[in-house]
Amino acid sequence: MNFDFIKIHNVLRQRFFAALLGFISVLVAPMLNAQSIDDVVLNVYKSETCGCCVGWINHMDEHNYHSTIFHPADLEGVKEKLGIKPEWASCHTAVSAEGFLFEGHIPAKFIDQFLANPPENALGLTVPGMPIGGPGMEMGDRFTPYDVLLMNQDGSSSIFASVRSAADQ
Repeated sequence: MNFDFIKIHNVLRQRFFAALLGFISVLVAPMLNAQSIDDVVLNVYKSETCGCCVGWINHMDEHNYHSTIFHPADLEGVKEKLGIKPEWASCHTAVSAEGFLFEGHIPAKFIDQFLANPPENALGLTVPGMPIGGPGMEMGDRFTPYDVLLMNQDGSSSIFASVRSAADQ
């Protein structure tokens, strides 16, 4: 009789741990498939001859992003279709797998922050124009302060970050 009790106890213990392991795997599995910053691929739309865009792509590569590059015949048309307003425009547009837009020479650290916690109703980020000293726009020690803007789906924007020195990037 004592032998049967031990046998039943062992079977129950095995079933308990199997169920526990199954429960834990259900909880952990989504985290294993979560996108890490090392997995982010950006589709970058740019002019074929733009060197500063290549500089920005290199900056992003150095920060563990990966880029697929496109040279559309009508870059402005692509920007318009994506919802980039003329006042937000720069020389290149990057699109994440989730559909977020990153327009211009945005430092990788701000894209990291954005992707870690995208604001509700956000379209993406932009650095309008081409400020000297931004990633891909380096010109020696020259630097022009600039703002990184949050673009919203309703067409509004606000300051996401202010970059006052090269060290802020």
